[in-house]
Formats: sequence, C-alpha cells, structure tokens
Amino acid sequence: MSDVKKTATRESYGNALKELGALHPDVIVFDADLSASTKTGVFRAAYPERHFNCGIAEGNMMAVAAGAAAMGLVPFASSFAMFASGRAFEQVRNSIGYTQLNVKIGATHGGISVGEDGASHQCCEDFALMRSIPGMVVMSPADDAEAKAMVFAAYDHPGPVYMRFGRAPVPAVHGDDYKFTIGKGETLAEGTDVAIIANGLCVAEALGARDILAQEGISARVINMGTIKPLDEELVLKAARECRKIVTCEEHSVIGGLGEAVCAVVAEAGLACPVKRVGVQDVFGHSGPFTALLEEFGLTAPHIAEACR
Repeated sequence: MSDVKKTATRESYGNALKELGALHPDVIVFDADLSASTKTGVFRAAYPERHFNCGIAEGNMMAVAAGAAAMGLVPFASSFAMFASGRAFEQVRNSIGYTQLNVKIGATHGGISVGEDGASHQCCEDFALMRSIPGMVVMSPADDAEAKAMVFAAYDHPGPVYMRFGRAPVPAVHGDDYKFTIGKGETLAEGTDVAIIANGLCVAEALGARDILAQEGISARVINMGTIKPLDEELVLKAARECRKIVTCEEHSVIGGLGEAVCAVVAEAGLACPVKRVGVQDVFGHSGPFTALLEEFGLTAPHIAEACR
C-alpha cells in the first residue's frame, strides 16, 4: 500500500466539520486549546462565530457542550482522546451520557500511534471507558472516507457519540462509493479459514496480513468494524459460523475494547469459535516513532498474520 494516498483521520475530522457546518447552522465546535492538533481550526477559519476555545479545561468543555445541546444546538466537543475520555469522564458520564444529550465527542490522537508524545498521551483505554456509558455510541474509522462519513452519521444520530481519530496517516481502504451506517460492519475481503475483525489503523494492517497469509494458502476474511458500540453482532456471528476462528485487532488495550466485545457475542451465542485478541497487552506505551511503536506492540500485518496461524 506504499503508493496509496495516506491521510490522518484527525485531518478528515477537521475537513468534515467544515463541510457539515456549511450544511447545518446548528453545528458548533468546542475545543480545549488544541485546535491546531485536533484540526478543528479548519472549522474555526470558516465559521469563527461557531467555534469556542474552552482552554485546558476538558471537563468544563463537556459540561458547556451539554448545555449547548440542551438549547437545541449540535456541539462537537474536541480534544485528545486521553483528555476527552479520561480527564473528562465524570462530566461525559453525568452531563452527557446520563442525560442522553445530543453531544458529539471528537477525540483525536488515540492509541499508541501518538508516538513521541509518550504514555501520558497514548490513550489505549478510551473504547473501554466510553463503552461503559449507557447509550453512548463508540466509533473508530479506518481511513479518510470512513472518518468523514462517520462525522456526518454522528450528526444525524440523536444522542451522544464518541469518535476516535488518529494522528498517524493511514492508507485509503475505501472507494468513492463508500457508505457508512452506525452499528454496521463491512466485509472488505472474503475468506473461509479465519476472520480478522479490525478497526482504525489496524484495518489496513489486517488487509496486509491477509496478503501474507494468502501466500501460504490460508484464506482470511477481513471485516472492518468501525462501530464498536453498538456492535454488528450479526456480522460477527456470521464470521464465527463460517470461518470458525476469529482474530480481532485494535490500537487499544485488549481489555475492554473491540476484542472483548466480539468475545462476548461469540460466547453468549454458545459457538465453538476461538477468538485471539491482537492489541496492547495490558501495558502502558512510551515515546517513540509511531511505526516503531506499532511494531513493538505487535499491531502490524506480520503480527496479525502470526495470530491467525
């Protein structure tokens, strides 16, 4: 995929907000003094009267966003994943989740690929935190096209939404005809020996793993699960029944994320299908180039292929 255009999904988020703002005057954006990094500065340049810098006070920002939603506006509250899900968890839970207000959380810089910023900023717990809030939709796009479509779908969804976007550039895996629906996964490649279920930047790596396995005569199905909650249980069970083995891959802790969600669906259905979880293995990250970190933490195509074997 070296010749495929690569885009960081945080860039997609900023561009999508600008497009959305042109269509819907009720869209407003809050940021916690990180608009250059979260890319909400793109929206601010186009609609300065609808962009608000709340400063380094993420909990307050979530409460203000809740108030805006109660007034009938559609706020997108933006910060790094570590701060949007971690530092502001109480306000997200009580002011947004408990009240089921129409707030959209745009969390950028999720996962190990934050790179040199190190463990304090490499949030690998956000899926788990946000999945635990009743009624919260949790999503992570694989590429530019899915990220933009996800922002528009979040606007149309009546209720709280958490979206995680990445700092690292990722290759395109979707074509121009791509359609996104909350709660629906998609099969990117058919296979019968094992199903690889992935999200975020791990989707491109899963496709790379499929190519590696194909050279060995192993047929791998690749599923992009952009929505972690609500999970596409039908697609998971179909993969479990037809492929009989599943590998999940996510740039997140193996605790509380996509892998555990898939395991729960398979176990509760009583299916004899082993599930192997590829992810961050209950450890903190550390500073380093994002490509080296993905290799070290086992999130690359060769690691996924090995899990499938």
